[in-house]
Amino acid sequence: MSIIRFEIIATVVELGSFTKTAEKLNMTQSAVSHAVASLESELDVPLLIRDRKRGITLTEVGQKVLPHMREILKRIDSINQEIALATNLETGLIRIGTFASASSCLLPKLLAKFQKKHPKIEFKFYEGTYEEITEWLSSGIIDIGFVVKGKSNPGFDLVPLIKDEMVVAYHHEHRFHAKETVDMDDLLEESFIMPTGMYQSHVEALFEESQVKPSIRFEVHDCTTIANMVQEGLGVTIGPELFLKTQQNVKISKLNIENSREVALACQSIENASPAVKEFLNTAQNVF
Repeated sequence: MSIIRFEIIATVVELGSFTKTAEKLNMTQSAVSHAVASLESELDVPLLIRDRKRGITLTEVGQKVLPHMREILKRIDSINQEIALATNLETGLIRIGTFASASSCLLPKLLAKFQKKHPKIEFKFYEGTYEEITEWLSSGIIDIGFVVKGKSNPGFDLVPLIKDEMVVAYHHEHRFHAKETVDMDDLLEESFIMPTGMYQSHVEALFEESQVKPSIRFEVHDCTTIANMVQEGLGVTIGPELFLKTQQNVKISKLNIENSREVALACQSIENASPAVKEFLNTAQNVF
């Protein structure tokens, strides 16, 4: 049972392709197929299901053992990092899960700070929803995830970053442009674009608290699409300041009722994290 076979299995599942795995690991496709088959033969159980329509999926046993394989690979990477640090030759890979506004507004600043001190550390990014990031952390696909407190596994270790206020966003020529604070009652007269994605619960909580029922004209999932619709004057919306303040031709104002989300970095265990992950989390604490 070799480490390289674990890496091959994990990569095949991640990429969903023997061909792509071979390219990534600089191997032939037949070598990848042979490695998978030989591990299945050694364990005497099938790990992967090959289906032309559904692609490559894990068997029930595969689903149970893959997290252990990933954990072993993480431990090996930690060993290599410790050796590299001891010999003043930094190395390592940090896999980060992130959502849209964190990717555009928090990650670049953090990476710039970290890379100045640790230029040889590599990164791999996965963008998804709160739920997907939590699942990726739990299964070991990522090392660190941007999360919102209360929306992730309570067992994760957290490094708090910022408090992100919910604000109202509107076209730059809208009547709200002269208002520093917008009353929730003012939204009754507006065509409202209701987000159906990650921060919908925050928006619904604001309307529930103010006992205001918005005139919902559109229900949209994607954050960027919502911002583009506001830019075109199709309506107003409520969303996170972190994201909306970066959008062109979109103006924002505070609301008379406060609602915010607390953004943090999460990992399964800071104590058991690799040296590179620990240093990244430490950098994050000093940046925000």
